[in-house]
Amino acid sequence: MSRSVLITGGAGFIGSNFVHFWLEEYPEDRVVVLDALTYAGNLANLQTAVTNPRFRFYPGRIEDRTVVDGICRSERITHVVNFAAESHNDRSMVDPTGLIDANVTGVGILLRASKHFDIERFLHVSTDEVYGQIENGQFRETDPLLPRTPYSAGKAGGEMLVRAYHIAYGIPTVVTRGSNTFGPYQYPEKLLPFFITRALQDRPLPLYGTGTQVREWLYVTDHCRGIRSALLNGAVGEVYNLGGGNELTNLDITKLVLQLLGKPDCLIRHVPDPRGSAHDARYALDCTRIGSLGWRPQQAMHDALERTVRWYCDHRAWWEAIVQSEAYRSFVAGYYGPILGDDL
Repeated sequence: MSRSVLITGGAGFIGSNFVHFWLEEYPEDRVVVLDALTYAGNLANLQTAVTNPRFRFYPGRIEDRTVVDGICRSERITHVVNFAAESHNDRSMVDPTGLIDANVTGVGILLRASKHFDIERFLHVSTDEVYGQIENGQFRETDPLLPRTPYSAGKAGGEMLVRAYHIAYGIPTVVTRGSNTFGPYQYPEKLLPFFITRALQDRPLPLYGTGTQVREWLYVTDHCRGIRSALLNGAVGEVYNLGGGNELTNLDITKLVLQLLGKPDCLIRHVPDPRGSAHDARYALDCTRIGSLGWRPQQAMHDALERTVRWYCDHRAWWEAIVQSEAYRSFVAGYYGPILGDDL
């Protein structure tokens, strides 16, 4: 039986990749996107989807109950996958107020609609950052949530609403917590696209502190596959970690990017960390639970990184339109200007 899948935040990075993935994998399903098209949402990410008769796009915010209810009713939505979020830690440190609307309030609106319209499955896309940091070992889904930034606190708050709606109303919910994700269409404020695009312009790369922060990296297609597994086969009410199965320091991955681009390491600038003690030193995820559903990352880290670097090289017009915009230039100048000075 065909599905009608509402993908909120579907014009963003992971969301748009998931749209393309789902349309290709499930030719009988309809895909409906709701996106506010804030700075990180980009209709160009959906260029090949808009001509598909099984695709529909609605501009709007998940906090708008009238819009959400109207879509669920008119499109006869059966499944909801919520990517919509304000998702940048550095921005949340500058101004944390706006993220509550999307990361908490909007989640509540979607859950209320899911209850009212008897949605078959609601999947909430979260992050490993809700756990905080871990010195040794790996986070399990049963570990306590100890967020350390406004962004991760907002995501944890959204998760608590999902949990409460499942317990109180029986909403068939699933949550995924993904590790650092990378690939095509990622807005160039996150570490990898930020550094790739700056290196392509021979501009310095501001690496926080010594760059010894450890992250687990997950290619976006593998992330989409993991979400699919949790959505279709996951147990109702459960949480699933999605990790890349690798650990690299920020310094190591920065050097890999420069190596792939044929750029010198002297582009790296070690700068004071604006997040201070709030910058988590290490994340690592135990993915045994999602592994029981048959999922594991398929993309080798080096191959996936090489593919990503090549994509940004081949799609220069896509990211140049962003980095030359007044909004982007203003953010970079305001946040990195005091750090880089004349090197900005």
